[in-house]
This record gives sequence, C-alpha cells and structure tokens, in this order.
Amino acid sequence: MGIRKKTTKNPPVLSHEFVIQNHADIVSCVAMVFLLGLMFEVTSKFAVLFITVQYNVTISTNGPEETPVNHFHHGIKDLATVFFYMLVALIMHAIIQEYVLDKINRKKHFSKTKHSKFNESGQLSAFYLFSFGWGASILLSENFLSNPVTLWEGYPHTLMPFQMKFYFICQMGYWLHCLPELYFQKTKKEDIPRQLVYISLYLVHVAGAYILNLNRLALVLLVLHYFVELLFHVSRLVYFSNEHRQTGFTIWAVLFVLGRLLTLSLSVLTVGFGLANAEKQGLDLAEGNFNVILVRITVLSAICLSQAFMMWKFINFQLRRWREHAQAQNLKKKPVPSKSKSKKDKANGVNGVNSHDSPKARKEKSS
Repeated sequence: MGIRKKTTKNPPVLSHEFVIQNHADIVSCVAMVFLLGLMFEVTSKFAVLFITVQYNVTISTNGPEETPVNHFHHGIKDLATVFFYMLVALIMHAIIQEYVLDKINRKKHFSKTKHSKFNESGQLSAFYLFSFGWGASILLSENFLSNPVTLWEGYPHTLMPFQMKFYFICQMGYWLHCLPELYFQKTKKEDIPRQLVYISLYLVHVAGAYILNLNRLALVLLVLHYFVELLFHVSRLVYFSNEHRQTGFTIWAVLFVLGRLLTLSLSVLTVGFGLANAEKQGLDLAEGNFNVILVRITVLSAICLSQAFMMWKFINFQLRRWREHAQAQNLKKKPVPSKSKSKKDKANGVNGVNSHDSPKARKEKSS
C-alpha cells in the first residue's frame, strides 16, 4: 500500500485527492443512512436487508421441552448484507490505519518499502487475529473438531447457526473491501496484480464454499489458514522493529508446509471420500445439493491448484531469503582493502625520496 501524504491545502471537492483523504468519512455517512433507515417504518424493511442476517428458519429441537432454534440459509438477499459489512470493513480499516499504524510509522521512520509492507502486515494481522479467534470459537461450539465426520455427514448443510452465517458474510465483506482500498491507499501499479490475485483467491474460495454449502469444511480450512498467515505477518512486524529477530519466520515456514498438507488431507477426505459415499447424490438446486462428480472434481482441483500456487510462492520466498542471507555473509567475509597512499607520498616516492634532494640525500633515504 502506498503512502498517503497529508497536505495543508484542501483539495477541490469530489476530486480524487478529496475522496482519498476523506473516504472514511464518506463511507461512514453512507453506513449511517442505512442505520437511520431503521428508525422509520417506511424505510425499515429496506434497511433491514442490509444490516441484519436474512433467511431465518426456526426449528424446534426434539426433547421433553421443545425449544425453538434459529438457523439460516443463503440467498440472493445476502448480497445487500455483504455490501453493508464491506462499508463497515472500510471504516475499521481507516480507524486502524490512522490511530494505530500511522502513529507507529511516525515514530519508527520506516523507508517507503518498509512503510508499505508494515501497513499491509498491520492490517492483515488485525483481521487474521479476529477471524481466527471468531472461527475457532464457532468450531468449538459446534463440535466440528471433536467429530470430523460432521464435515460431510448430512450434506447438504443448507442450514447454519447465526454465528457461522454472519462469519461468512463478514469474510466476503472484508475481502470485497480490499478492492476499493487499492485506490484509497494509492497502491503502486507494480503491487496491484499481486494484491488482485490473492484477493480473488479468497473471494472465490469463500464465496464458492458458501454457495455450494461446504461451509463446515471451509470454516475449518479458513481457521487453519488464518492461524498460519497470522504468524507470518506478526513475524514480519517484529522483524521491522528488530531485523535480528527472525525466529518467527522459521516457525512459520514449518507450519506453512504442515498447513498445506493438512488442507489437502481434509479436502480429499471430505470431498473425495465423504461426499462420494454420501447418501444424497445428484444435483438439486432447490435442495442445495451439489454432490455430483463434476462439482467434486472442480472443488478438489481448485483447492489443489491454490495450494500448489501457494507452495510455489513460498519456495520462491525462501530462496530469495537464502540468497539475501548468503550475499550478506559474503559481504562480511570480504577483506577490507588497505588504504592507498596519498598523492604526496606517491610524488615523493616509496621511501619519501624527493626529486629536489641532492643525489647524496636521495641515496641515504633510499638506503
């Protein structure tokens, strides 16, 4: 992300610089319009579409005392909710940037390159920490870790508890907000393709799992992936404060490889074996069943390709680090060249012989 330069001059209203400097205030006003819509009966039905989670289904539990439990499924109205929480993500991004990261940047006086990477790691560390903690609490409350069979048993998993559906809504809203942030943060042209690639990968995988009702598997894989990425970005923040602290990168490298293997194992186990042997087979859009061989192959191919792409990037990153480390070691081992003699010494000769001295004096100096 680029550096936002604050100027004392006020830019023209609705100019590019005006929008960039005040985008958080503009987005806050737009979000406030939806919140104010809840106060009036005429607009409340419209505002609810954006703010609250849609498609509520009440189910009574079996037991001596039947208690109603609310579950949710997905639908087209979720697009409005995702849009609203994309606005919330833009506001939170600006708050973290202005009140946390910018203050640290002013104290540390980072270079332009470090400034950009520090902002990126700072924002992603906050998001990964929040998403990992929230996702882990859902896994524990729904007992997905203690009973892995639930990842494919009873597919299609069209009904979700509130926390799980809201989790996926916020995930899609966050990764969508990264697209306008490329403009608001004045991202360098050479960095835009890299950012677009990983934003697209997140959106495709999260939205794909949400639509195909593979939310349980996606939740487990996201929590695993976010933990590994959190460790990387925290290690990079520590490295910026002290370049000698690189232990975190070593731990991250080990966990990254293990994370990729565990991701592939769970995906093959759930999609390749669990869903292939499930009772409900066939394509049924009304029921939300996508358990056909074409969809299973597409899902596994997408996961395998993304993991292979990440491993390729990881290997290149490690090779670059080793190359830089080797160059630094070679520079330390190089002997320091002796200082060249002054021009006066060269003019006077090796032993200080002067051309104006007498032959006898020159002979004594040379001897």
